[in-house]
Amino acid sequence: MISHRSRRVLRILGGALGGRPRQLLLLGAWSVVQVLPTLVSGYAIARAVDDGFLTGRFGVGLAWLALLAVAVGAGAWGTGHIYRHLRDIVEPFRDGMVRRLVRGTVRRSTVDRADGGAVSRLTHQIEIVRDCFASLVLVAREFVFTAAGALAGLAALEPRVLVLVVPPLVLGLGLFFHALGRMVFRQRDYVLADERVSGSAGEAAAGLRDIAAFGAEQHVSERVGQHIDAHARASVALARMTAVRTSALALGGWVPVVLVLVAAPWLVSGGTGPGVIMGALTYLVQGLRPALQSLIEGIGAGGLRLLVTLDRLAEVDEADGLDGALDGSEEPSGPAPDGYGIELRGVRFSFGEHAEPVLDGFDLTVAEGEHLAVVGPSGIGKSTLANLVAGTLAPQRGSVRIGGAPVTQLDPASRAQLRALIPQQAYVFDGTVGENLRYLHPEATDGELDVAVAALGIGALVDRLGGYGGQVAAGALSAGQAQALALARTYLSPAPIALLDEATCCLDPESEERAEAAFAERGGTLVVIAHRMSSALRADRVLVMDGRQVAVGTHSELFARSPLYRSLIGHWDGSEEELAIPRPTRSSESLRSEP
Repeated sequence: MISHRSRRVLRILGGALGGRPRQLLLLGAWSVVQVLPTLVSGYAIARAVDDGFLTGRFGVGLAWLALLAVAVGAGAWGTGHIYRHLRDIVEPFRDGMVRRLVRGTVRRSTVDRADGGAVSRLTHQIEIVRDCFASLVLVAREFVFTAAGALAGLAALEPRVLVLVVPPLVLGLGLFFHALGRMVFRQRDYVLADERVSGSAGEAAAGLRDIAAFGAEQHVSERVGQHIDAHARASVALARMTAVRTSALALGGWVPVVLVLVAAPWLVSGGTGPGVIMGALTYLVQGLRPALQSLIEGIGAGGLRLLVTLDRLAEVDEADGLDGALDGSEEPSGPAPDGYGIELRGVRFSFGEHAEPVLDGFDLTVAEGEHLAVVGPSGIGKSTLANLVAGTLAPQRGSVRIGGAPVTQLDPASRAQLRALIPQQAYVFDGTVGENLRYLHPEATDGELDVAVAALGIGALVDRLGGYGGQVAAGALSAGQAQALALARTYLSPAPIALLDEATCCLDPESEERAEAAFAERGGTLVVIAHRMSSALRADRVLVMDGRQVAVGTHSELFARSPLYRSLIGHWDGSEEELAIPRPTRSSESLRSEP
């Protein structure tokens, strides 16, 4: 029975081919041109011998050989075009896999940060899939068209030869494909053993100091050695399957040649000329047998690697919770958002499988155009909340929706159009001031830049940097200057939701107040992860986070009913420039941490 993942792998390959019918049709058309030498070769040789050279008509013989030379030239021309159309099939398949799997791996790495080489290994596996997929398409295409050309030539040359060729060819193919399932299992065992060797060796190398300190060299050596021994056994088992491939090739490729030679007297007695026998052998030795050998070796080596590696990538794709087949196409978009209201229902998120959840059963609704401030002790999950709304983190349970659409099902372009997130570490790149400001709104005019700069009060900074054409060296800016440019960039963004995750922590209180006022007047929804408690006084509503206990309301409502909120307000005197929200004491601080 075919497993779920095996069916998925077949769907992936089918989608990669079936999703590009035009390129596949062009590949087939040029394959017909490429196979012309095979189609013509045996017939031209037979006619050149029987009708030309054996009868003394050297001109006729040379004419048939000239026709064969023309066919060879046409085949070479077709070969050049085949690789171009093969590229149009393979490269989009590979690019789609890279987009999906790297995005999923980076998302997972925000939870499990121990595996820093995950993206590197995945991209390496994707390159294996790409190369093997291209090779498999080539050998399968070559066998289909070459076998069809050779059999058509044999039928036109001497139909009786087909009786000697077709049965062993079918038996050889049957033997190979019957054993293909076991070959896949052997190849999968080999790949898994290789991964275990790589993983155990990497862990040992990373922990050499601790291993030496605790005298665990023998134990670690034995554990790594077990994986190496298992890899060696898997290699031997895989090598044994070579015998099956060799037997299938002998049966389907060489037995027909022997049968034609043995049956030569019978063919000649029936009126077949020696040229026809030479032509039949040409079809077999120069056409059918090499194509069969390429097919068996291609599937038996690269094809198995393709199936197994793609199966492993499918496992990663499922683990990342990405929807749709991994066929290299764009991810199917979910339902279109209706507005930009934010809704979280039953959200659970933790940094690790066994870690205490940062959010558990969390519910929140933020109406369109609302200004919400989020306050609470450090490490309580405020930045996690912002990243869940932004879609850079995915909940383990529950849903996060914008405009009724799940955030994780929106494609990156749609998410960018809906929300803009400014983290505490503002991102500024080397380039001009204008390029940095227009990063989220490339079509913004200088007039629109003027409005944003004036609203945020950063005209002096822009002038000091040389205006919109002045060069920005990211490393030369202070943290406050970088935050000022990032705020102006987000202000210019057409996204109706702005998420400020302590994005003003390096600004003075007056600049922070001006920035929040500018975003409030800008329109749209504003969610501020508060750095100072003054942000709560400016918001329509305040969300107080205290572990699994949360409270939402206006400043006056929360001051009346939330002890934590009263405590946070009590610690703030309105004059401090540093962080006024106190960190919890060690006795109450949870062990989890935010990114």
